[in-house]
Amino acid sequence: MAHTILGLHHVTATVNDAQTDLDFCIEQLGMRLVKKTVNFDNHNVFHFYYGTEKGLPGTIWTTFPYKGYGVRVGTKGAGQVVTTAFSVPAGALDYWRGRLRDAAVRVEEPGPRFGNDVIRFDDPSGLWFELVGTDQDYREPWTGNGVRIGEAVRGLHSVTLLVRRSAPTLEFMTSVLGYEVVGEAANRTRVAAGGNSAGHVIDVVEDPEATPAVNGLGTVHHVAMAIATPEEQLALREDLVSLGCSVTEVRDRCYFQSIYFREPGGVLFEVATIEPGFTVDEELALLGRDLKLPPWEEQYRAAIETNLPSVVYR
Repeated sequence: MAHTILGLHHVTATVNDAQTDLDFCIEQLGMRLVKKTVNFDNHNVFHFYYGTEKGLPGTIWTTFPYKGYGVRVGTKGAGQVVTTAFSVPAGALDYWRGRLRDAAVRVEEPGPRFGNDVIRFDDPSGLWFELVGTDQDYREPWTGNGVRIGEAVRGLHSVTLLVRRSAPTLEFMTSVLGYEVVGEAANRTRVAAGGNSAGHVIDVVEDPEATPAVNGLGTVHHVAMAIATPEEQLALREDLVSLGCSVTEVRDRCYFQSIYFREPGGVLFEVATIEPGFTVDEELALLGRDLKLPPWEEQYRAAIETNLPSVVYR
């Protein structure tokens, strides 16, 4: 049974320094910090959520800054999201070329992809980012930090999965998660859920010779897809279990509920609910200002605040 995935929810990566990550995402890319919390599996590490004003599903980029904890630099490879793409207006790519180069960020030109121009660059931790120019993304952007509405990031555009064999991954995504194949080019297949548009597509790249991925600094930890309700999430979980897929119990992430599993190519997937969202514990105008902890961590707040690195941001 194919389930109704609505599109992308968020992408989460492991990065190096917390302050450097904040500076790059906020000051350079012009994103909004919509939540400052901790890694629920390691409360001594920040978890930053970036997005547009409300941090709606499909706009969210999140990071775990692990500097100082002995985490090795990761290896991009098979069984991993290797590239995260953000959507900007088609006419804004020249602006971004200049903005990035002015900040001494090397910009590459991979060429058009499925009808859209693309530029590529690395973040300070070595993550691979792309900006995709499109005139078909009507999401309201965040316009802080010197980036105007005509150039601002609209949200996630897509992610690129690297696998050694694409057929099992594509079969799983279409037959179980409800994705449809919407484009093919060389060893790249594009699938979409909830519409063939920015925030709804995933590219699956096949490379039989790709080395296995190693998680660590500068790599994407997982990609999350959005599902409408907890009931639909539970139904998906039951089907995954019946198919022999190793899937977690539903986990409370405070701002959504999540399940985690790996697709046949080894990429870690999360399926997350839409509700309750980031305004459940902060007013919209104040998102990202204070350190927010899950209720079960509040008793440790003083120790947590002592152990976290000091950061400043606008």
